[in-house]
This record gives sequence, structure tokens and C-alpha cells, in this order.
Amino acid sequence: MAVILCIETSTTNCSVAIAIDGEIKAIREENNQKYSHAEKLHVFIDEVLKEANLDKKQLNAVAVSKGPGSYTGLRIGVSAAKGLCFALDIPLISTFTLEVLVQQVKSEDCYIIPLLDARRMEVYSAVFNSEKKQIRETKAEILDESSFLEYLNKRKTIFIGDGSNKFETLCKNENAVFYKDGIPSAADMALIAEAKYKINDTENIAYFEPFYLKEFMLG
Repeated sequence: MAVILCIETSTTNCSVAIAIDGEIKAIREENNQKYSHAEKLHVFIDEVLKEANLDKKQLNAVAVSKGPGSYTGLRIGVSAAKGLCFALDIPLISTFTLEVLVQQVKSEDCYIIPLLDARRMEVYSAVFNSEKKQIRETKAEILDESSFLEYLNKRKTIFIGDGSNKFETLCKNENAVFYKDGIPSAADMALIAEAKYKINDTENIAYFEPFYLKEFMLG
């Protein structure tokens, strides 16, 4: 039995869950535009452990969303995850934030494009097929009317994430579908983390850093 603590703090959503054998047993999350992660994260960790009737020593691993996303949010989540792994001597598993986000889409014969806000008209993006396999690299890009046409002109393309609001104002293609309320959640990390745990796909705790994708900017 694998007991994994899942931590997702890459956006405004501070989200923590306990997964046992890939199934969510307890979850706490708060989507706060003021980024309450520093105040809420450790409280949520204690609460999900209590709800699942578990002690920290019963954890087999900690999974954390590695980015891209908010510089501060990622730093807080990764620091907490690494601290727990060091203290408990358990493995650290990282999950790709955009892959976590696309788990919310249930549709066939489509492309799925997660878009996370990255200031002004820029987004963090990648492209996945309907089997949730990534088919285009992750990058930060500035949106315009011609963005993603190579996918939109072929079949239904679902855009999910807080960056999809930006693109909806530009996109007039009839194949575009927008899931504007989608945000990364620890609830969608469980199966990814479980699969990685089974094959020992873990990180070097001492050297692991978030996937920021672009340099931190003030303002």
C-alpha cells in the first residue's frame, strides 16, 4: 500500500491531498487570489493527515507539483515537500503542473492545451492528446490570433486554466472549447504520483528545484 501526500501550490490554489494506492482519501484546498499558501499549507497537511487517520510517519512518499507556475507558490510547495522528505527519510516525487491540470478534461478525439497565466498576454503552455500524452514541448509564449492554429484547424481543442481567459478574447475558431475555471489541484496528482512511485521515479531531494521556466520578475 502506497500512502502519498500530494501538494499543489503552483497557482492561486493551495491544495493538499492524501492518496492511498492512487485514490484520494482526504483533501483540503483554497483558491485565494492573495496566495495564502504560506499560512495555509502546513495547516492543510495536518488536517488531511488527521482526516485520513494517519501519522506523518506512515507516509511512503511526498508528491509536489513542480511547475511551471507562480514563483512564490512553487517555492513554498517544494520547500515544504523537501522538508518532509528529509525529516521522514521518504522519497520525493515531482509532477508536471500542466499534466496535472489536463487530468480534469474528459473528452475523446481532441487536443488539450493547458494555459497558465504568466503576466500580460503571456502563458505557460503545452499540448496533450486526448490520452493525456504530451505532444508538444512546454514553453512560455505570447498569445495572438494565430496561436495554436495547427491544432485548432484539425479537431476540437480544449483550453483549460486561468490563461484560457486571455485566449478566448482572441480565438474565433469553432473548434475551440474553453474550461476557464480549471485550476491545478492535488486531487488530480494521485494517479500520476502512484505510477511514478511504482517505478521508483523520484527526485534527488538535495538538488531538486521547481521548474520555473522563466526567470522571476518583480511587479
